[in-house]
Amino acid sequence: MAANSEPLPGKRLDSWKEIASFFGRSERTVKRWESERGLPVHRVPGSGRSAVFAYANELADWLKGRSLELDADDSASGEVEDGKGNVVLVSPAPQGPAITHPVGKDRWPLARLAAWLVPLALAAGLIVFLWVGHSGPRFKAIASRHAPNADAQDLYLKGRYFWDRRTPDDLNKAIDYFTQAIVKDPSDAQAYVGLADCYNLLREFGAMPPSEAYPRAISAAERAVELDDTSAEAHVSLAFGTYWWLWKGATAEREFKRALQLNPSLVRAHHWYATYLLGRGRFPEALDQIEQAQRLDPSSNALLADKGQLLWESGRHQEGLAVLRQVEDADPSLSSTHAYLGHIYYLLEDYPKWLKENRTVAELRHDATGLAQADADERAFAANGLKGVYESRLPAEKDLVDRGSGEAYDLARIYAALGHKDQAIQYLKVSFNRRESAMLVGDQQIPELANDPTYLSLRARVEQLLLQ
Repeated sequence: MAANSEPLPGKRLDSWKEIASFFGRSERTVKRWESERGLPVHRVPGSGRSAVFAYANELADWLKGRSLELDADDSASGEVEDGKGNVVLVSPAPQGPAITHPVGKDRWPLARLAAWLVPLALAAGLIVFLWVGHSGPRFKAIASRHAPNADAQDLYLKGRYFWDRRTPDDLNKAIDYFTQAIVKDPSDAQAYVGLADCYNLLREFGAMPPSEAYPRAISAAERAVELDDTSAEAHVSLAFGTYWWLWKGATAEREFKRALQLNPSLVRAHHWYATYLLGRGRFPEALDQIEQAQRLDPSSNALLADKGQLLWESGRHQEGLAVLRQVEDADPSLSSTHAYLGHIYYLLEDYPKWLKENRTVAELRHDATGLAQADADERAFAANGLKGVYESRLPAEKDLVDRGSGEAYDLARIYAALGHKDQAIQYLKVSFNRRESAMLVGDQQIPELANDPTYLSLRARVEQLLLQ
C-alpha cells in the first residue's frame, strides 16, 4: 500500500477525510488504525475528540515498513468497505472477480493465508529497511532519538499548533505548552526546540525586544542540542540565533548545513537558511532555498511573505511586490508581510502607505509604543512631511535607546536623514555594540553615510565578525 501522493513534511491534514485520502483508505479504516495501531492523529485543543489533525510526514514515517503488514492484516481480517460504508469480507478466488461474504462467515481459508503471508511480509519489510534505510545521518537521528512520554508529546504538538499561527497571543500559548512539556519530560529535546522557536519569532511577530528574545532562544536551542545532537530542528534553531544575535556567520552556516544533512526535508531548515543567505547578499542561493521550502510546504503564507521580500531585495521588484500583496490579501493578520511592504513603500517614497503599514504592524503585534509612534508620525507628516516625521521621532527614539530599548540603528538613520552625521555615527556604534540585526542586512545601509570612513570601518568589522 502507498499513500496517494508524495508526503509533504510539515503539511497538516485537518480532518479524518483528508487523513483517509492520504492513505487511499476509508475513514473507518484510519480510525481503526488510530485505536489499534497507534496512527499519529492529534486532537485540536479545546475541540473535543471529533476535531482532528495529522502531519503528513508523521503519517509517512508511521507507514514505513507497515505497508505489506497492513495489506496482509486487512486480507486476514477480510475487512474492506464496499464504498457505501458497509463492511464486507473478501476472499481470493482462483479466477474471476473477488468473492465477498457477509461478516461472520467462515474465515478459515483467509486465516491460513495470513499465517504465512504476514511473516513473509514482515520479513520482506525488515530486509528492505536494513538494506536501504540502515545508513546515513537521517536513519541515525531517528534511531537514537529520545521518545518523550505521551503527555509531553501531546503538549508539544499543541505548542506547535499555536506556534504555526504566528500571532503574539498564540506564540505565548505555545511557550506555555512547550514549558509544560519540559516539566513532564525534562529530557525531551523537541520541547526545547519549540521554546527556542517561539522566542526567535516573538521579536518579529510580537513586541519582545531582541535583547530579551534571542538569548532565551539560544539558551533553549543549546539545551536541545545537548539533549539530542541528531535533531535537525535543534540545529536550525541554534543557527538562527547564532547568526542574527551572535553574528557568527560561519558557525551559523555550519549549523544550517548540519540540519539539512540530518533532514533534507525539514521546511524550517530551508526557510531560515534562506533568510541567512539573504542577509549575506547571496540572492541566488537564498532563492533556491526558499523555493525548496515552498515545494515542501506550499500552503505557508509566512514562507511566501519571506519569498516576496527576497525577490524585492534581489532586484526583482515587481515580482516581490506582487507576491507580498498576494499574501496581504490572503492572510491580513500576518505582521511580517506588512513590515516588508512598509519598508518597500518607504523606498518607493509612497509615505502614506508606509505610515499605514507601520500602524498595521503595531496593531498586529500588540505594540502600544508602536501605536503611539504611529499616531505621532501621522500628525507630523500631515504638518511637515517626511522631515516632520523625523523631527517628531527623534526625541522619543533617543529616549528609548538611551534607556536601553528601541533600535539604535533606526535612531542613527534619523540623525543621518536630518544631516547630523556625528550623532548618526555615535548611535551606529551603539547599534554595533548591541548586535542589532539591522547591521547585518545590506538593504538597511544608510546612504547619507555611504562614504564616511567610520561607517565603512564599522561595516568592515561586522564582516570580520561574520567569518567566525
